[in-house]
Amino acid sequence: MKDEYDFSNAKRGAVASSKGKTRITIMLDDAVIEAARSLAETEGFGYQTVINNTLRHALLNEKGKAAEAGHLKKGLTASELKNLEKKLREVASEIHRLMEPDVRP
Repeated sequence: MKDEYDFSNAKRGAVASSKGKTRITIMLDDAVIEAARSLAETEGFGYQTVINNTLRHALLNEKGKAAEAGHLKKGLTASELKNLEKKLREVASEIHRLMEPDVRP
């Protein structure tokens, strides 16, 4: 270690800025988080990526804007994405079923 370091050109903030993404705090149902984590574990993605991709698909796909949706993980094939979307729909359906007021587990 040096005795002194020169911080005259240093900047405050994150070490690596992420372009195109914004850090937020959001409250989600426990069932949503658990479903995303479960799916992420089986697919090899992070659960936040699963949530982001699900939201992107739901919000942008309605008018055919999926091609402009943003960036996907490098090396992800179209068939892998379709498989992931199918599983997400299944998980979302199960979450909806569990959230019905008259349904008992």
